Amino acid sequence: MRAPTPLRDLELRREEVRLHGRPISYLTAGEGPVLLLVHGIASDSEVWRSSLALLARRATVIAPDLPGHGVSGKAPGDYSLGSLASSLRDLLVTLGHERATLVGHSLGGGVAMQFAYMFPERTERLVLVSPGGLGRTVHLLLRAATLPGSELVIAGTVGPIAALGRASAAAVRHLGLRVAPDLGQIGRGFGTLADGDARAAFLDTLRSVVTFSGQRVDASDRLYLSAGMPTLLLWGERDPIIPVGHGRRAKERMPGSRLVTFAESGHFPQIDDPHGFAAAVLEFLQETAPSCLTPESWSERLRDAPLTNEDPTTAGRERVRDSG
Repeated sequence: MRAPTPLRDLELRREEVRLHGRPISYLTAGEGPVLLLVHGIASDSEVWRSSLALLARRATVIAPDLPGHGVSGKAPGDYSLGSLASSLRDLLVTLGHERATLVGHSLGGGVAMQFAYMFPERTERLVLVSPGGLGRTVHLLLRAATLPGSELVIAGTVGPIAALGRASAAAVRHLGLRVAPDLGQIGRGFGTLADGDARAAFLDTLRSVVTFSGQRVDASDRLYLSAGMPTLLLWGERDPIIPVGHGRRAKERMPGSRLVTFAESGHFPQIDDPHGFAAAVLEFLQETAPSCLTPESWSERLRDAPLTNEDPTTAGRERVRDSG
């Protein structure tokens, strides 16, 4: 890996391109292998700011605001995982990059897995940070937001709740305590929903992957395809949104994958421990060779797929554990 760029020499830039007539905003910095950072739902590229410069010392880092999020376009449309993955492919091509290592957080982890499934020849590695799509369990608040009429509830409460969140954070700081990133980021994301277009995009995105029963998209039956795709799972052991148990089970079913947990982190290890987070990602890049999958090798892998990818002795127990 190339020698690190001194932090003082890094220029973090906010740039914009148009994809299919709609604006896509992104943060970028650094030189070297391409890292595409994919944020979660009701979030944006700013969620990576604490760790972005650390990563950019050794890589070209691109952190977009996904369609419907941040300052990217929020027109009505398709916000499914497949559509978001295709937008990332188009962004890479527009910026002149053929391949990248995808680093996906929460919903972004599901988008990253979908990207690797659809475009394996463009995927060098996967780094999945507390990702969705590896089990049913997800926080009750997200499940409740999928119910009919939630649009009206969110519209009527976003102002008071956001104000309460700001006041609570200020009170915690006044006492000399640290505001938990989970609370701060969730409050920040909820505050963005005051905008009607952002609220509609949020609900369209959420309902494509979550129901009141839990996560509706589960990649578990395709995890065997990760053989040959270097994969790193990063998880906060105190994650209240998506439990770390999803990561432990996924590691067992993803050949050659690694799992690194952060004992003091919640759902946002890239904010809780940016230095530890960046060190884990950069070490993974240094110690692994990029995947060389081609459409032909991918086709062969699908043809040789096992008849079943589920162990019947554990499937029932997993469903019970995920039902909460």
